[in-house]
Amino acid sequence: MTLTLYNTKTRQKEAFQPLQPDRVKMYVCGPTVYNLVHIGNARPVVVFDTLFRLLNVLYGEVIYARNITDIDDKIMKAAAENGEEIGALAARFTAEFESDMAQLRNLPPSIVPRATDHLPEMIAMTRRLIEKGHAYEAEGHVLFDVNSMSDYGRLSNRSLEDMLDGARVEVAPYKKYAGDFVLWKPSSAAEPGWDSPWGRGRPGWHLECSAMIEKHLGETIDIHGGGRDLIFPHHENELAQSCCAHDGREYVRYWMHNGYINVGGEKMSKSLGNFRTVRELLGKYDGEVIRYALLSAQYRSELDFSQTLLDQAKACLNSFYSALDKVEALEGVDDVDLQNHPFFLALLDDLNTPVALGEMHKVTKLLNKAAQGDKARLKTTLLQAGRLLGLLQRGPDEWFGRVRGRADITLDAVTMGGEGIVGPTPEEIEAKIAERAQAKADKDYARADEIRKALKAQGVVLEDSREGTNWKRER
Repeated sequence: MTLTLYNTKTRQKEAFQPLQPDRVKMYVCGPTVYNLVHIGNARPVVVFDTLFRLLNVLYGEVIYARNITDIDDKIMKAAAENGEEIGALAARFTAEFESDMAQLRNLPPSIVPRATDHLPEMIAMTRRLIEKGHAYEAEGHVLFDVNSMSDYGRLSNRSLEDMLDGARVEVAPYKKYAGDFVLWKPSSAAEPGWDSPWGRGRPGWHLECSAMIEKHLGETIDIHGGGRDLIFPHHENELAQSCCAHDGREYVRYWMHNGYINVGGEKMSKSLGNFRTVRELLGKYDGEVIRYALLSAQYRSELDFSQTLLDQAKACLNSFYSALDKVEALEGVDDVDLQNHPFFLALLDDLNTPVALGEMHKVTKLLNKAAQGDKARLKTTLLQAGRLLGLLQRGPDEWFGRVRGRADITLDAVTMGGEGIVGPTPEEIEAKIAERAQAKADKDYARADEIRKALKAQGVVLEDSREGTNWKRER
């Protein structure tokens, strides 16, 4: 069994071989936190969370970093419009993003670096690029000299002329070449800024990811992911900076990019006004429904997002939970070999989630018709498959309490023998799990244990495994 992934760099599927045999380093571009995220922002999070789960089964150690861009002109503009301090706005929307992603059943990454915590590293990388002849200072700016790199454009497979035609570049008189991009730019007195050898200023967007990867994951990483819209200019410029700063050493072994989300046949975008925020969708659909919808197409394909798709996803999950409801009292088994199941083989084939979901439906049909002696094995297979996709994360009672329209008697508000409420909501539990994971990443084990004990006192038991942390309520 070999994991194969489509590598944007080579434009073909390749057998995955990490730099170190039992250790994988993966970085995914996270959000710029100036507003609530839309469903297009959520797709890469769900895609690479699923890959993270799969890699955790296959390898001994997986280090997954997903950054937060908390300094950017969009943040500055939104803060000015709100009359809000920039750091406060960024912190607020970072928390909103993490809450939304937890409700989509995403595991916390191993590392969540924030751009503003890495200014020394960004300044150091800029200085190195100047010293190596790949960058120059001009009127308070520092710019990367694209002509200094012989194979600039190799990731997006474009010539310099093509890239200029397809990019919104600032044609400024201080640039040697119109395609040169900003590493550092000056800040006015009213703008956020940091002291540097080139004056008070702030970093360019592309520089941030290169510096954070270098600090936390090293000069070469195994997988770099993001949306297809990031191939150029963001990832192209990241590649240029990092390779040139490290004397041509390989930056990323496998580049992976998910396809666009369309609405009504058109690419979803804020300029067209056809985008849907995750928060808006969560007001109408459970997070697992949205996650299922995002996994219903192979990640490199475009996905037409609609109410019909969500309703279909909800119906599919209802069928899974209905089958599990019938065997809820049945104990599972320990000898299921999921890694040789067609479900798992589909995931090994470039994360083919629609085929994997189809295999889950086959298991569900078998479970509904199975003889009593086969039900425990099939139940375990379905639950293990669901866990790998971030689905089937609760019991049937809780699921149907929400999905069948019984909002007034969800499990979160069901009384036990007429004596009070069960405890925290699923969203609150997921938020605490995310907080605990971050505490463990920060080596604050006392805080992590405190969170676990607090949830236990509220009747919620955490179960850690290589695939992540699951939870259940004590009955």
